[in-house]
Amino acid sequence: MGFLIALIFMGIGFGGLVLWIWALIDCINNETDEGNERVIWVVVIAAAQLIGALIYLIARRPKRMATLGH
Repeated sequence: MGFLIALIFMGIGFGGLVLWIWALIDCINNETDEGNERVIWVVVIAAAQLIGALIYLIARRPKRMATLGH
């Protein structure tokens, strides 16, 4: 039972890491550089880690996709 719980938490942790890396790469490659937005979002994602990635993906990415189309 303990092994199964540990395996589940490892899976959640790995999923969080993948989400964090994906948000960071998405921001670096696609965010505009007007007014240093890219730098600010990279710092937010890197400093706040999973929470920063979720904030970026929920708050900024849909707005950027609607404005820029990518």
